[in-house]
Amino acid sequence: MTATPDDTLAAAPECVPARMLNEFVYCPRLAYIEWVQGDFVASYETVDGAYRHRVVDDARGSLPEQVSEDETIHASSVWLSAPDEHLSAKIDLVEGQGGKVTPIDYKRSAPPDGGDGVWDTDRAQLCAQAIVLRANGYECTEGLVYYCSTKQRVTVAFTEQVVAWTRTAVDELRIMATGGEMPPPLLDSAKCVRCSLVGVCLPDEVNLLTGRGQTDEEGIRRLLPARDDALPLYVQQQGARVSKRGEVFEVWADGARRAESRVFETSQIALFGNVQVTTQALATALDHGIPVVFFSSGGWFRGVAGGLGHKNAELRLAQFGVALDEEASLGLARQFVRAKITNSRTILRRNAQTPPRDTLDELGSLARRAESSASAEELLGIEGRAGRIYYGVFTKLFKGRTDGTFVFDFRGRNRRPPLDPVNALLSYAYSLLAKDLAVTAAAVGLDPFVGFYHRPRYGRPALALDLMEEFRPIVADSVVLSLINNGALGGGDFVRRGPAVALTQPGRRRFIAGYEQRLDTLVTHPLFGYRVSYRRIFEVQTRLLARHLTGELAAYPGFTTR
Repeated sequence: MTATPDDTLAAAPECVPARMLNEFVYCPRLAYIEWVQGDFVASYETVDGAYRHRVVDDARGSLPEQVSEDETIHASSVWLSAPDEHLSAKIDLVEGQGGKVTPIDYKRSAPPDGGDGVWDTDRAQLCAQAIVLRANGYECTEGLVYYCSTKQRVTVAFTEQVVAWTRTAVDELRIMATGGEMPPPLLDSAKCVRCSLVGVCLPDEVNLLTGRGQTDEEGIRRLLPARDDALPLYVQQQGARVSKRGEVFEVWADGARRAESRVFETSQIALFGNVQVTTQALATALDHGIPVVFFSSGGWFRGVAGGLGHKNAELRLAQFGVALDEEASLGLARQFVRAKITNSRTILRRNAQTPPRDTLDELGSLARRAESSASAEELLGIEGRAGRIYYGVFTKLFKGRTDGTFVFDFRGRNRRPPLDPVNALLSYAYSLLAKDLAVTAAAVGLDPFVGFYHRPRYGRPALALDLMEEFRPIVADSVVLSLINNGALGGGDFVRRGPAVALTQPGRRRFIAGYEQRLDTLVTHPLFGYRVSYRRIFEVQTRLLARHLTGELAAYPGFTTR
Protein backbone atom coordinates (compact mmCIF):
# COMPACT_ATOMS: atom_id res chain seq x y z
CA MET A 1 0.00 0.00 0.00
CA THR A 2 1.40 3.40 -1.00
CA ALA A 3 2.00 5.87 1.82
CA THR A 4 -0.01 9.09 1.63
CA PRO A 5 1.39 12.54 2.50
CA ASP A 6 -0.59 12.38 5.75
CA ASP A 7 1.07 9.05 6.62
CA THR A 8 4.48 10.52 5.88
CA LEU A 9 3.80 13.58 8.01
CA ALA A 10 2.63 11.38 10.87
CA ALA A 11 6.06 9.74 10.91
CA ALA A 12 7.99 13.01 10.42
CA PRO A 13 9.99 14.78 13.16
CA GLU A 14 7.67 16.46 15.64
CA CYS A 15 9.23 19.92 15.49
CA VAL A 16 11.17 21.69 12.76
CA PRO A 17 13.72 24.30 13.91
CA ALA A 18 12.83 27.67 12.42
CA ARG A 19 16.48 28.14 11.42
CA MET A 20 16.33 24.97 9.34
CA LEU A 21 13.31 26.35 7.49
CA ASN A 22 15.60 29.14 6.32
CA GLU A 23 18.01 26.54 4.87
CA PHE A 24 15.17 24.58 3.24
CA VAL A 25 13.80 27.60 1.40
CA TYR A 26 17.33 28.44 0.25
CA CYS A 27 18.09 24.88 -0.90
CA PRO A 28 16.27 21.67 0.10
CA ARG A 29 19.45 19.63 -0.37
CA LEU A 30 21.32 21.93 2.03
CA ALA A 31 18.63 21.40 4.67
CA TYR A 32 18.78 17.63 4.20
CA ILE A 33 22.57 17.50 4.55
CA GLU A 34 22.62 19.76 7.58
CA TRP A 35 19.52 18.56 9.46
CA VAL A 36 18.97 14.95 8.44
CA GLN A 37 22.58 13.91 7.92
CA GLY A 38 24.07 16.19 10.58
CA ASP A 39 26.82 17.65 8.39
CA PHE A 40 28.09 21.18 8.96
CA VAL A 41 31.20 22.97 7.76
CA ALA A 42 32.21 26.37 9.08
CA SER A 43 33.21 29.08 6.62
CA TYR A 44 34.17 32.74 6.83
CA GLU A 45 30.51 33.70 6.45
CA THR A 46 29.31 31.37 9.22
CA VAL A 47 32.09 32.42 11.60
CA ASP A 48 31.56 36.10 10.86
CA GLY A 49 27.81 35.65 11.23
CA ALA A 50 28.28 34.03 14.63
CA TYR A 51 30.49 36.94 15.69
CA ARG A 52 27.95 39.56 14.61
CA HIS A 53 25.21 37.50 16.26
CA ARG A 54 26.91 37.48 19.66
CA VAL A 55 24.98 40.54 20.91
CA VAL A 56 21.76 38.48 21.09
CA ASP A 57 23.22 35.09 22.04
CA ASP A 58 22.90 35.55 25.80
CA ALA A 59 19.47 35.06 27.36
CA ARG A 60 18.51 38.43 28.85
CA GLY A 61 15.17 39.85 29.86
CA SER A 62 12.01 37.83 30.30
CA LEU A 63 8.99 36.84 28.30
CA PRO A 64 6.26 36.32 30.91
CA GLU A 65 3.31 34.07 30.16
CA GLN A 66 0.88 36.74 31.33
CA VAL A 67 1.65 40.43 31.00
CA SER A 68 -0.21 43.62 31.73
CA GLU A 69 -1.06 46.00 28.91
CA ASP A 70 1.54 48.56 30.00
CA GLU A 71 4.39 46.07 30.55
CA THR A 72 7.38 46.46 28.20
CA ILE A 73 9.03 43.32 26.82
CA HIS A 74 12.67 43.16 25.74
CA ALA A 75 14.09 39.61 25.78
CA SER A 76 16.97 38.08 23.83
CA SER A 77 17.72 34.45 22.92
CA VAL A 78 14.18 33.24 23.59
CA TRP A 79 13.59 29.53 22.96
CA LEU A 80 9.99 28.44 22.42
CA SER A 81 8.19 25.55 20.76
CA ALA A 82 4.78 24.98 19.23
CA PRO A 83 4.20 21.21 18.93
CA ASP A 84 0.80 21.64 17.25
CA GLU A 85 2.49 23.73 14.54
CA HIS A 86 5.46 21.32 14.40
CA LEU A 87 7.86 24.20 15.02
CA SER A 88 10.50 25.29 17.51
CA ALA A 89 12.43 28.54 17.43
CA LYS A 90 15.26 30.29 19.17
CA ILE A 91 14.33 33.92 18.63
CA ASP A 92 17.15 36.47 18.66
CA LEU A 93 15.15 39.29 20.16
CA VAL A 94 11.51 39.81 21.20
CA GLU A 95 10.23 43.34 21.78
CA GLY A 96 6.71 44.42 22.61
CA GLN A 97 4.17 46.04 24.84
CA GLY A 98 1.77 43.91 26.81
CA GLY A 99 0.73 40.84 24.84
CA LYS A 100 1.69 42.27 21.42
CA VAL A 101 5.22 41.32 20.47
CA THR A 102 7.62 41.66 17.52
CA PRO A 103 10.34 39.07 16.78
CA ILE A 104 13.63 40.48 15.48
CA ASP A 105 16.03 38.24 13.57
CA TYR A 106 19.70 39.23 13.14
CA LYS A 107 21.38 38.45 9.78
CA ARG A 108 24.97 39.21 8.79
CA SER A 109 24.08 39.91 5.14
CA ALA A 110 22.36 42.81 3.37
CA PRO A 111 18.76 42.95 2.09
CA PRO A 112 18.06 42.12 -1.58
CA ASP A 113 19.59 44.68 -3.93
CA GLY A 114 20.23 46.93 -0.95
CA GLY A 115 16.51 47.75 -0.87
CA ASP A 116 13.77 47.51 1.71
CA GLY A 117 12.73 43.92 1.00
CA VAL A 118 13.78 40.67 2.67
CA TRP A 119 15.02 37.38 1.32
CA ASP A 120 12.44 34.58 1.15
CA THR A 121 14.68 32.53 3.44
CA ASP A 122 14.56 35.22 6.12
CA ARG A 123 10.81 35.74 5.67
CA ALA A 124 10.18 32.02 6.25
CA GLN A 125 12.32 31.88 9.38
CA LEU A 126 10.81 35.05 10.85
CA CYS A 127 7.24 33.94 10.11
CA ALA A 128 7.95 30.59 11.74
CA GLN A 129 8.99 32.50 14.86
CA ALA A 130 5.74 34.45 14.73
CA ILE A 131 3.70 31.24 14.43
CA VAL A 132 5.47 29.91 17.53
CA LEU A 133 4.83 33.13 19.45
CA ARG A 134 1.14 33.04 18.50
CA ALA A 135 0.88 29.41 19.61
CA ASN A 136 2.23 30.53 22.99
CA GLY A 137 -0.51 33.15 23.43
CA TYR A 138 1.10 36.32 22.08
CA GLU A 139 -0.27 38.65 19.45
CA CYS A 140 2.20 38.96 16.59
CA THR A 141 1.34 40.70 13.32
CA GLU A 142 4.78 41.72 12.06
CA GLY A 143 8.47 41.14 12.62
CA LEU A 144 11.81 42.71 11.79
CA VAL A 145 14.95 41.47 10.08
CA TYR A 146 18.07 43.36 11.14
CA TYR A 147 20.72 43.19 8.42
CA CYS A 148 24.05 43.76 10.14
CA SER A 149 26.01 44.61 6.99
CA THR A 150 23.82 47.63 6.19
CA LYS A 151 22.44 48.20 9.71
CA GLN A 152 18.89 48.16 8.35
CA ARG A 153 15.72 47.00 10.07
CA VAL A 154 13.25 45.68 7.49
CA THR A 155 9.64 45.03 8.48
CA VAL A 156 7.87 41.79 7.50
CA ALA A 157 4.05 41.65 7.72
CA PHE A 158 2.61 38.27 8.63
CA THR A 159 -0.33 38.17 6.24
CA GLU A 160 -2.53 35.11 5.84
CA GLN A 161 -0.71 34.31 2.58
CA VAL A 162 2.73 34.48 4.24
CA VAL A 163 1.62 32.30 7.15
CA ALA A 164 0.05 29.71 4.82
CA TRP A 165 3.21 29.66 2.65
CA THR A 166 5.36 29.13 5.74
CA ARG A 167 3.20 26.28 7.03
CA THR A 168 3.39 24.59 3.62
CA ALA A 169 7.20 24.88 3.72
CA VAL A 170 7.19 23.28 7.18
CA ASP A 171 5.17 20.32 5.89
CA GLU A 172 7.45 19.94 2.86
CA LEU A 173 10.54 19.98 5.05
CA ARG A 174 9.10 17.33 7.36
CA ILE A 175 8.16 15.11 4.40
CA MET A 176 11.66 15.50 2.95
CA ALA A 177 13.28 14.61 6.27
CA THR A 178 11.20 11.44 6.55
CA GLY A 179 11.48 10.33 2.94
CA GLY A 180 15.08 9.12 3.25
CA GLU A 181 16.02 10.50 -0.17
CA MET A 182 18.33 13.46 -0.57
CA PRO A 183 16.98 16.14 -2.94
CA PRO A 184 19.02 16.63 -6.12
CA PRO A 185 21.57 19.45 -6.24
CA LEU A 186 20.68 22.84 -7.64
CA LEU A 187 21.63 23.07 -11.30
CA ASP A 188 24.40 25.58 -12.11
CA SER A 189 23.14 27.83 -9.32
CA ALA A 190 24.93 30.91 -8.03
CA LYS A 191 23.72 29.91 -4.56
CA CYS A 192 26.33 27.14 -4.49
CA VAL A 193 29.29 29.50 -4.82
CA ARG A 194 29.22 30.77 -1.24
CA CYS A 195 27.58 27.78 0.43
CA SER A 196 29.76 26.41 3.23
CA LEU A 197 28.57 22.86 2.49
CA VAL A 198 29.46 22.88 -1.20
CA GLY A 199 32.37 20.47 -0.56
CA VAL A 200 29.93 18.05 1.08
CA CYS A 201 27.13 18.49 -1.46
CA LEU A 202 29.34 18.41 -4.61
CA PRO A 203 26.50 19.86 -6.71
CA ASP A 204 28.21 20.13 -10.10
CA GLU A 205 30.04 16.82 -9.66
CA VAL A 206 26.86 14.92 -8.81
CA ASN A 207 24.89 16.62 -11.58
CA LEU A 208 27.56 15.64 -14.10
CA LEU A 209 27.70 12.00 -12.98
CA THR A 210 23.91 11.67 -12.95
CA GLY A 211 23.51 13.24 -16.37
CA ARG A 212 21.82 16.43 -15.15
CA GLY A 213 24.83 18.66 -15.86
CA GLN A 214 27.58 18.93 -18.41
CA THR A 215 31.17 20.15 -18.73
CA ASP A 216 32.70 22.70 -21.03
CA GLU A 217 36.28 22.66 -22.29
CA GLU A 218 37.56 23.72 -18.87
CA GLY A 219 35.44 21.21 -16.96
CA ILE A 220 32.87 22.05 -14.30
CA ARG A 221 33.08 24.86 -11.76
CA ARG A 222 35.64 24.35 -9.00
CA LEU A 223 33.49 25.42 -6.07
CA LEU A 224 35.65 23.86 -3.36
CA PRO A 225 39.07 25.29 -2.38
CA ALA A 226 42.05 23.78 -4.19
CA ARG A 227 43.88 23.16 -0.91
CA ASP A 228 42.96 22.83 2.75
CA ASP A 229 43.79 25.66 5.12
CA ALA A 230 44.48 23.23 7.97
CA LEU A 231 47.43 20.80 8.02
CA PRO A 232 48.42 17.80 10.17
CA LEU A 233 50.61 18.13 13.25
CA TYR A 234 53.11 15.23 13.41
CA VAL A 235 54.86 14.44 16.72
CA GLN A 236 57.41 11.62 16.75
CA GLN A 237 60.06 12.61 19.31
CA GLN A 238 59.86 9.99 22.04
CA GLY A 239 58.81 11.40 25.40
CA ALA A 240 57.24 14.49 23.84
CA ARG A 241 53.98 15.96 25.11
CA VAL A 242 51.21 17.78 23.27
CA SER A 243 49.47 20.39 25.38
CA LYS A 244 47.22 23.39 24.79
CA ARG A 245 47.64 27.05 25.63
CA GLY A 246 44.88 29.40 24.54
CA GLU A 247 44.02 28.50 20.94
CA VAL A 248 47.37 26.85 20.25
CA PHE A 249 48.58 23.25 20.44
CA GLU A 250 52.14 23.12 21.81
CA VAL A 251 54.68 20.31 21.56
CA TRP A 252 57.09 20.04 24.51
CA ALA A 253 60.15 17.78 24.74
CA ASP A 254 63.20 17.80 27.02
CA GLY A 255 61.79 20.74 28.95
CA ALA A 256 61.46 23.04 25.92
CA ARG A 257 58.71 23.97 23.50
CA ARG A 258 59.62 22.38 20.17
CA ALA A 259 56.66 23.27 17.96
CA GLU A 260 53.19 24.78 17.96
CA SER A 261 50.11 24.77 15.74
CA ARG A 262 47.07 26.98 16.03
CA VAL A 263 43.91 24.99 16.67
CA PHE A 264 42.00 26.25 13.62
CA GLU A 265 45.01 25.49 11.38
CA THR A 266 45.30 21.86 12.57
CA SER A 267 43.53 19.14 10.57
CA GLN A 268 44.79 16.18 12.66
CA ILE A 269 47.36 15.30 15.32
CA ALA A 270 49.54 12.27 14.52
CA LEU A 271 51.41 10.75 17.48
CA PHE A 272 54.21 8.19 16.99
CA GLY A 273 55.17 5.88 19.82
CA ASN A 274 55.73 7.22 23.34
CA VAL A 275 54.12 10.64 22.92
CA GLN A 276 51.69 12.03 25.49
CA VAL A 277 48.70 14.28 24.93
CA THR A 278 47.14 16.26 27.79
CA THR A 279 43.47 16.02 28.63
CA GLN A 280 42.99 19.68 27.73
CA ALA A 281 44.59 19.22 24.30
CA LEU A 282 42.59 16.06 23.62
CA ALA A 283 39.32 17.71 24.70
CA THR A 284 40.01 20.68 22.43
CA ALA A 285 40.75 18.36 19.52
CA LEU A 286 37.48 16.47 20.10
CA ASP A 287 35.50 19.71 20.42
CA HIS A 288 36.86 20.96 17.08
CA GLY A 289 36.56 17.66 15.22
CA ILE A 290 40.35 17.23 14.99
CA PRO A 291 41.27 13.50 14.90
CA VAL A 292 44.14 12.35 17.13
CA VAL A 293 45.88 9.51 15.29
CA PHE A 294 48.10 6.96 17.02
CA PHE A 295 51.03 5.10 15.46
CA SER A 296 53.68 2.78 16.87
CA SER A 297 57.16 4.28 17.03
CA GLY A 298 57.94 2.36 13.84
CA GLY A 299 54.98 3.85 11.98
CA TRP A 300 52.29 1.15 12.23
CA PHE A 301 48.85 2.72 12.19
CA ARG A 302 47.07 1.90 15.48
CA GLY A 303 43.87 3.90 15.40
CA VAL A 304 42.12 7.22 15.77
CA ALA A 305 40.62 9.04 18.74
CA GLY A 306 37.57 11.11 17.86
CA GLY A 307 34.34 12.37 19.34
CA LEU A 308 31.01 10.57 19.19
CA GLY A 309 31.37 10.10 15.45
CA HIS A 310 29.50 11.57 12.55
CA LYS A 311 25.73 11.96 12.95
CA ASN A 312 24.94 10.52 9.53
CA ALA A 313 23.55 7.14 10.60
CA GLU A 314 21.69 6.94 7.27
CA LEU A 315 25.01 6.71 5.40
CA ARG A 316 26.48 4.07 7.70
CA LEU A 317 23.35 1.91 7.38
CA ALA A 318 23.73 2.11 3.60
CA GLN A 319 27.43 1.23 3.92
CA PHE A 320 26.67 -1.83 6.05
CA GLY A 321 23.98 -2.94 3.61
CA VAL A 322 26.36 -2.83 0.65
CA ALA A 323 29.12 -4.52 2.66
CA LEU A 324 26.77 -7.44 3.32
CA ASP A 325 25.85 -7.69 -0.37
CA GLU A 326 28.56 -9.72 -2.12
CA GLU A 327 27.62 -8.58 -5.63
CA ALA A 328 27.45 -4.90 -4.69
CA SER A 329 30.76 -5.15 -2.82
CA LEU A 330 32.36 -6.83 -5.83
CA GLY A 331 31.22 -3.97 -8.05
CA LEU A 332 33.09 -1.51 -5.84
CA ALA A 333 36.12 -3.77 -5.50
CA ARG A 334 36.42 -3.93 -9.31
CA GLN A 335 36.66 -0.14 -9.46
CA PHE A 336 39.27 0.06 -6.68
CA VAL A 337 41.49 -2.56 -8.32
CA ARG A 338 41.01 -1.27 -11.87
CA ALA A 339 42.07 2.23 -10.78
CA LYS A 340 45.05 0.87 -8.84
CA ILE A 341 46.38 -1.13 -11.80
CA THR A 342 45.78 1.78 -14.19
CA ASN A 343 47.65 4.17 -11.92
CA SER A 344 50.49 1.66 -11.46
CA ARG A 345 50.83 1.57 -15.25
CA THR A 346 50.89 5.38 -15.29
CA ILE A 347 53.73 5.49 -12.74
CA LEU A 348 55.81 3.10 -14.86
CA ARG A 349 55.08 5.04 -18.03
CA ARG A 350 56.01 8.35 -16.43
CA ASN A 351 59.15 7.36 -14.54
CA ALA A 352 60.91 4.57 -16.44
CA GLN A 353 63.47 5.85 -18.95
CA THR A 354 62.43 3.11 -21.37
CA PRO A 355 59.02 1.81 -20.23
CA PRO A 356 58.79 -1.92 -21.04
CA ARG A 357 56.02 -2.11 -23.63
CA ASP A 358 55.06 -5.70 -22.81
CA THR A 359 54.66 -4.78 -19.12
CA LEU A 360 52.48 -1.76 -19.93
CA ASP A 361 50.35 -3.85 -22.27
CA GLU A 362 49.85 -6.60 -19.70
CA LEU A 363 48.93 -4.12 -16.96
CA GLY A 364 46.42 -2.50 -19.31
CA SER A 365 44.92 -5.92 -20.03
CA LEU A 366 44.73 -6.74 -16.30
CA ALA A 367 42.97 -3.44 -15.59
CA ARG A 368 40.31 -4.33 -18.17
CA ARG A 369 39.98 -7.85 -16.76
CA ALA A 370 39.51 -6.40 -13.27
CA GLU A 371 36.41 -4.53 -14.48
CA SER A 372 34.76 -7.76 -15.61
CA SER A 373 36.01 -10.18 -12.93
CA ALA A 374 33.34 -12.67 -11.91
CA SER A 375 34.30 -13.12 -8.26
CA ALA A 376 36.33 -11.65 -5.44
CA GLU A 377 38.76 -14.57 -5.71
CA GLU A 378 39.36 -13.87 -9.40
CA LEU A 379 39.85 -10.18 -8.63
CA LEU A 380 42.42 -11.02 -5.93
CA GLY A 381 44.29 -13.11 -8.46
CA ILE A 382 44.27 -10.28 -11.00
CA GLU A 383 45.51 -7.80 -8.41
CA GLY A 384 48.23 -10.18 -7.25
CA ARG A 385 49.43 -10.74 -10.82
CA ALA A 386 49.48 -6.97 -11.46
CA GLY A 387 51.43 -6.38 -8.24
CA ARG A 388 54.10 -8.93 -9.14
CA ILE A 389 54.52 -7.37 -12.58
CA TYR A 390 54.65 -3.82 -11.19
CA TYR A 391 57.09 -4.49 -8.38
CA GLY A 392 59.12 -6.72 -10.70
CA VAL A 393 60.15 -3.68 -12.75
CA PHE A 394 60.08 -1.15 -9.89
CA THR A 395 63.88 -0.76 -9.86
CA LYS A 396 63.70 0.58 -13.43
CA LEU A 397 62.24 3.72 -11.88
CA PHE A 398 65.34 4.37 -9.73
CA LYS A 399 68.04 6.69 -10.99
CA GLY A 400 70.73 4.43 -9.57
CA ARG A 401 71.86 6.78 -6.82
CA THR A 402 74.31 5.39 -4.27
CA ASP A 403 75.42 6.65 -0.89
CA GLY A 404 78.84 5.20 -0.20
CA THR A 405 78.35 1.46 0.03
CA PHE A 406 74.60 1.90 0.35
CA VAL A 407 72.51 1.02 -2.69
CA PHE A 408 68.71 1.16 -2.96
CA ASP A 409 68.28 -2.45 -3.97
CA PHE A 410 64.81 -3.94 -4.36
CA ARG A 411 63.96 -7.53 -5.19
CA GLY A 412 60.23 -7.60 -4.62
CA ARG A 413 57.66 -6.52 -2.08
CA ASN A 414 58.01 -7.78 1.50
CA ARG A 415 56.62 -6.52 4.80
CA ARG A 416 55.95 -7.29 8.47
CA PRO A 417 58.78 -6.54 8.80
CA PRO A 418 60.25 -4.93 5.67
CA LEU A 419 63.65 -6.47 4.87
CA ASP A 420 65.26 -3.66 2.85
CA PRO A 421 65.17 0.16 2.74
CA VAL A 422 62.81 0.40 -0.24
CA ASN A 423 60.25 -1.87 1.42
CA ALA A 424 60.64 0.11 4.64
CA LEU A 425 59.78 3.28 2.72
CA LEU A 426 56.82 1.66 0.96
CA SER A 427 55.40 0.30 4.23
CA TYR A 428 55.77 3.67 5.94
CA ALA A 429 54.10 5.45 3.00
CA TYR A 430 51.18 3.01 2.98
CA SER A 431 50.73 3.44 6.74
CA LEU A 432 50.50 7.23 6.39
CA LEU A 433 48.12 6.85 3.45
CA ALA A 434 45.88 4.45 5.40
CA LYS A 435 45.79 6.97 8.24
CA ASP A 436 44.66 9.78 5.96
CA LEU A 437 41.96 7.73 4.25
CA ALA A 438 40.69 6.45 7.62
CA VAL A 439 40.42 10.02 8.90
CA THR A 440 38.71 11.14 5.69
CA ALA A 441 36.22 8.27 5.76
CA ALA A 442 35.28 9.04 9.36
CA ALA A 443 34.92 12.76 8.59
CA VAL A 444 32.54 11.99 5.72
CA GLY A 445 30.41 9.79 7.99
CA LEU A 446 31.55 6.31 6.93
CA ASP A 447 32.87 3.57 9.18
CA PRO A 448 36.60 3.18 8.32
CA PHE A 449 36.57 -0.45 9.51
CA VAL A 450 33.81 -1.76 7.23
CA GLY A 451 35.11 -2.32 3.71
CA PHE A 452 33.99 -3.93 0.47
CA TYR A 453 37.16 -5.36 -1.08
CA HIS A 454 39.14 -5.72 2.14
CA ARG A 455 36.73 -7.62 4.33
CA PRO A 456 36.18 -6.49 7.93
CA ARG A 457 38.65 -7.87 10.44
CA TYR A 458 39.40 -6.79 14.01
CA GLY A 459 41.65 -3.76 14.12
CA ARG A 460 41.95 -3.38 10.33
CA PRO A 461 40.61 -0.16 8.71
CA ALA A 462 39.18 -2.11 5.78
CA LEU A 463 37.42 0.82 4.11
CA ALA A 464 40.55 2.98 4.34
CA LEU A 465 42.50 0.16 2.66
CA ASP A 466 39.84 0.03 -0.07
CA LEU A 467 39.99 3.76 -0.70
CA MET A 468 43.79 3.90 -0.71
CA GLU A 469 44.16 1.28 -3.46
CA GLU A 470 43.88 3.79 -6.30
CA PHE A 471 46.25 6.20 -4.51
CA ARG A 472 49.04 3.74 -3.63
CA PRO A 473 50.98 4.23 -6.89
CA ILE A 474 50.36 7.93 -7.56
CA VAL A 475 50.80 9.14 -3.98
CA ALA A 476 52.71 6.66 -1.80
CA ASP A 477 54.96 5.10 -4.44
CA SER A 478 55.52 8.49 -6.04
CA VAL A 479 56.83 9.89 -2.73
CA VAL A 480 59.21 6.94 -2.31
CA LEU A 481 60.59 7.35 -5.83
CA SER A 482 60.96 11.11 -5.45
CA LEU A 483 62.91 10.87 -2.17
CA ILE A 484 65.18 8.13 -3.51
CA ASN A 485 65.87 9.76 -6.87
CA ASN A 486 66.38 13.24 -5.43
CA GLY A 487 68.87 11.99 -2.87
CA ALA A 488 66.75 13.19 0.06
CA LEU A 489 67.35 9.88 1.87
CA GLY A 490 70.57 7.93 2.25
CA GLY A 491 72.09 5.02 4.11
CA GLY A 492 72.24 6.95 7.37
CA ASP A 493 68.47 7.27 7.40
CA PHE A 494 67.89 3.57 8.02
CA VAL A 495 68.58 1.21 10.88
CA ARG A 496 68.72 -2.58 10.73
CA ARG A 497 67.47 -4.74 13.59
CA GLY A 498 68.13 -8.36 12.71
CA PRO A 499 66.59 -8.88 9.26
CA ALA A 500 64.25 -5.90 9.60
CA VAL A 501 64.95 -2.40 8.27
CA ALA A 502 63.31 0.79 9.52
CA LEU A 503 63.66 4.53 9.10
CA THR A 504 65.48 6.57 11.72
CA GLN A 505 63.70 9.50 13.36
CA PRO A 506 65.43 12.10 11.10
CA GLY A 507 64.63 9.89 8.11
CA ARG A 508 60.96 9.72 9.10
CA ARG A 509 60.92 13.49 9.48
CA ARG A 510 62.21 13.97 5.93
CA PHE A 511 59.81 11.33 4.63
CA ILE A 512 56.80 13.01 6.26
CA ALA A 513 57.83 16.34 4.72
CA GLY A 514 57.98 14.71 1.28
CA TYR A 515 54.67 12.96 1.84
CA GLU A 516 52.89 16.16 2.90
CA GLN A 517 54.37 17.98 -0.09
CA ARG A 518 52.89 15.32 -2.35
CA LEU A 519 49.45 15.71 -0.78
CA ASP A 520 49.59 19.45 -1.48
CA THR A 521 50.43 18.89 -5.15
CA LEU A 522 47.67 20.10 -7.46
CA VAL A 523 46.32 17.52 -9.90
CA THR A 524 43.61 17.72 -12.55
CA HIS A 525 40.59 15.59 -11.78
CA PRO A 526 40.02 13.34 -14.82
CA LEU A 527 36.21 13.67 -14.69
CA PHE A 528 35.65 17.22 -13.50
CA GLY A 529 38.57 19.05 -15.12
CA TYR A 530 39.49 21.28 -12.17
CA ARG A 531 42.82 21.26 -10.33
CA VAL A 532 42.87 20.49 -6.62
CA SER A 533 45.35 18.93 -4.20
CA TYR A 534 45.60 15.20 -3.60
CA ARG A 535 44.46 15.87 -0.04
CA ARG A 536 41.27 17.41 -1.45
CA ILE A 537 40.92 14.57 -3.98
CA PHE A 538 40.80 12.11 -1.05
CA GLU A 539 37.70 13.87 0.26
CA VAL A 540 36.04 14.23 -3.15
CA GLN A 541 36.46 10.52 -3.91
CA THR A 542 35.24 9.47 -0.47
CA ARG A 543 32.14 11.65 -0.81
CA LEU A 544 31.47 10.23 -4.28
CA LEU A 545 31.62 6.77 -2.70
CA ALA A 546 29.09 7.93 -0.10
CA ARG A 547 26.81 9.23 -2.85
CA HIS A 548 26.99 5.82 -4.53
CA LEU A 549 26.26 3.94 -1.32
CA THR A 550 23.11 5.99 -0.68
CA GLY A 551 21.92 5.40 -4.24
CA GLU A 552 22.43 8.87 -5.68
CA LEU A 553 25.19 7.70 -8.06
CA ALA A 554 24.77 4.49 -10.03
CA ALA A 555 28.50 3.66 -9.81
CA TYR A 556 31.60 4.78 -7.99
CA PRO A 557 34.07 6.47 -10.37
CA GLY A 558 37.62 5.41 -9.42
CA PHE A 559 40.32 8.07 -9.66
CA THR A 560 42.89 7.60 -12.40
CA THR A 561 45.42 10.04 -13.74
CA ARG A 562 47.00 10.22 -17.16
